[in-house]
Amino acid sequence: MYTPPAFREDDPDALRAMIRQARLCNLVTATAEGLMSTPLPLYLVPDEGEHGTLYGHMAKANPQWKAAPIGDALAIFMGPDAYITPSWYASKKEHGRVVPTWNYLAVAAYGPVEFFEEADRLREVVTRLTDLYEQQRSDPWSVSDAPEPFVEAQLKGIVGLRMPIRRIEGKRKMSQNRPLEDRRGVAEGLAASDNPVDRIVSRLIPISKD
Repeated sequence: MYTPPAFREDDPDALRAMIRQARLCNLVTATAEGLMSTPLPLYLVPDEGEHGTLYGHMAKANPQWKAAPIGDALAIFMGPDAYITPSWYASKKEHGRVVPTWNYLAVAAYGPVEFFEEADRLREVVTRLTDLYEQQRSDPWSVSDAPEPFVEAQLKGIVGLRMPIRRIEGKRKMSQNRPLEDRRGVAEGLAASDNPVDRIVSRLIPISKD
């Protein structure tokens, strides 16, 4: 991932938070049949390995898991993003030498991917992934709420995946390379947007004095 120094995010806690907040990722593998990609929710076990380990599952009918990966897999997590118009920059009025850009958060995690079919491992992955996203609900659903024969049948239709992270790259592009007044203009412009994601991005713009 191309990351200029101004946008590089190396803090492990920040990277883990970006992965958790992104929720859905794209898992990409290079194979003899070409590149393959699947959007998947993955969860991170942060203390398993140097950079943590990702877990998830995909449909058994998905051909990606059957095609042997060439080298490491790539998991791409995207956070909130927004278009930035140069009209928000104070410097537009000063000299006009400004262009549009895009602000976003991204994490690229690389590592060997293992696919597995053992029922006990699949149940653990499905349960942990479900609990992760149900825990915020007032009446959370649990895997054990479903009839056991039904759960067993569903597990037969999926494969699990485990991906220890060998290398991780983070990018936080939030106008931090712009002058303070430009950043303030961006934050104000996004905050006034009708798009809720734009308003989230507005709160990520650094607007304190350098």
